[in-house]
Amino acid sequence: MNTYHFTVPPADAGRRLDQFLVDQFHKKYSRSYLQYLVAQGNVLVNGKRVKRHDPVRGSDEIKVIFEKKKGRHWLTPEEIPLDIVYEDEEILVVNKPSGMVVHPACGHYTGTLVHALLAHCRSLSQAGDPARPGIVHRLDKETSGLILVAKTENAHYRLAEQFASRQVKKKYLAIVRGRVARQEGVIHLPIGRHPVNRQKMAVIAKGEGRAREAETRYRVLERFKQASYLELEPTTGRTHQIRVHLSALGHPILGDSVYGGGVPSLKIPRLALHAAAVTFNHPKSGRSLTLEAPMPKDLQELLKQLNATLH
Repeated sequence: MNTYHFTVPPADAGRRLDQFLVDQFHKKYSRSYLQYLVAQGNVLVNGKRVKRHDPVRGSDEIKVIFEKKKGRHWLTPEEIPLDIVYEDEEILVVNKPSGMVVHPACGHYTGTLVHALLAHCRSLSQAGDPARPGIVHRLDKETSGLILVAKTENAHYRLAEQFASRQVKKKYLAIVRGRVARQEGVIHLPIGRHPVNRQKMAVIAKGEGRAREAETRYRVLERFKQASYLELEPTTGRTHQIRVHLSALGHPILGDSVYGGGVPSLKIPRLALHAAAVTFNHPKSGRSLTLEAPMPKDLQELLKQLNATLH
């Protein structure tokens, strides 16, 4: 059991507890993992249990307890079926279904992809956050498709380097609201945290807030009466990037309740976004791999429904 003690400096007074802790640990642990510790009572402020969003005050004494038993219990392997597209001794590539959370987070402490992976191979890279063994990148809960998983520390570092240097090429398929006029184009708009709703991302003007460069290329595959079917290639990897960019274009993804993708006349099963292909260099052999996952049946049915409205 490891215990850490912090005294809140006056300059940090008023910050959320979870945000303060992320910085104190120099981003070694994710905010979701630290939130979990708070919920479990492993974080005390002046000797008392608190909530993750409580503000800290100058001179507060904070105690953080990392207890191995709790961590192992939280990450108990679960026998959940996996659609494995590729696997060897270094990596796994999984076709994640819509509705599955990638790793434990606030409100999702069981049933995640991580729990399923631990039951499948028992050994995953520990190079990153302890709450996210093997996880090199993420997909939103409602997004389906390919996600890379590292079994070894070497694979984790090598894949992380490729993501950081933008060597990993990803292709998505999306069904969006309305008829996109241009056959293809590039959306180049900076993205940052929404200034009011902190659960959302938004297009942020340069010089305002913490905007980060973001670019998404798109191509129209098919147009319908009320929607368009697109192929997308994000050249950067910002949170909710494709969803925010398409919403800014005036064509939010169907089923996206956060960024405005509702169409009352359509039966939309979920967020109509699928990570369909990924190209990367194998972390050990260096050879280029391109893997694909076909459009899921629920989105295929949505395309049929849209096609039927043309006749």
